[in-house]
Amino acid sequence: MKHSKVIATYSIVGFDPQTGELGVAVQSKFLGVGAVVPWAKAGVGAIATQAFANPAYGPDGLQLLSEGLSAQETVDRLIENDPEAADRQVGIIDAEGRAATFTGERCYDWAGGVTGKHYTAQGNILVNKETVTEMGRAFESSEGTLADRLLAGLEAAEKAGGDSRGRQSAAIYVVKEKGGYGGLSDVFVDLRVDDHPEPIQELSRIYKLQQLYFGESKQGNIKRLEGELEESVVHHLYRTGFLASEQPDSDDFYEALTTFLHRENFEGREQDKGWLDLEVYHFLERMDSER
Repeated sequence: MKHSKVIATYSIVGFDPQTGELGVAVQSKFLGVGAVVPWAKAGVGAIATQAFANPAYGPDGLQLLSEGLSAQETVDRLIENDPEAADRQVGIIDAEGRAATFTGERCYDWAGGVTGKHYTAQGNILVNKETVTEMGRAFESSEGTLADRLLAGLEAAEKAGGDSRGRQSAAIYVVKEKGGYGGLSDVFVDLRVDDHPEPIQELSRIYKLQQLYFGESKQGNIKRLEGELEESVVHHLYRTGFLASEQPDSDDFYEALTTFLHRENFEGREQDKGWLDLEVYHFLERMDSER
């Protein structure tokens, strides 16, 4: 029976006009929801396809957006050509920040969506309507990157009621032109929690790790390696096995520091010789304390 494939889900699709970022965050009582619901293409738009999900809405919708159709026109075209549209739910935002959402009349209660400035929020088989409205309100009122705001929406939705069947998986997918690793792709954030008792909390945890490893260093966190800071770095490098002595010469010290940075994947936070990102230092501290 087709309804055995229903994905009880809530999602938020958003756009940041300052950075051009487009993305989707989603939670569901469904294994690996990130493999089905979120779709996005830099400079084109972002789509969440759910309920009795039609995965073709993702690539087909992005193609329509790339041809110049608006978010609403794309929704209209997708459901017009789908005989099972009454069982579908979709949210779309285009590269101009225009949002549209659709909920078929056969989606399981509570089901519906709301749109606002640069976002659309929708869900099905929810405890209440507030799951969706609070998701949108949190997106509107929160600060930070698009990913920060999308996650704030998920967290608010969960607090407001969430999926009536419980929770299992969550995902966030954000694109930005040349925003990927090394500037070589447009995939800016792509994180999934496929099976977890608290998927949104786990998604937030690994997002913070992603920001630690791949986020840009904040200017205020870059400090000169001298005095007590240098002594502390030497101490932690020695205790974690990167240095053979707590009284290294300069060459050994910087070779050990570079080895640590590269082994722990902190190339993006590596500074000019004589300087250190404090977020990297705090990671080294924790690494030492957890030995």
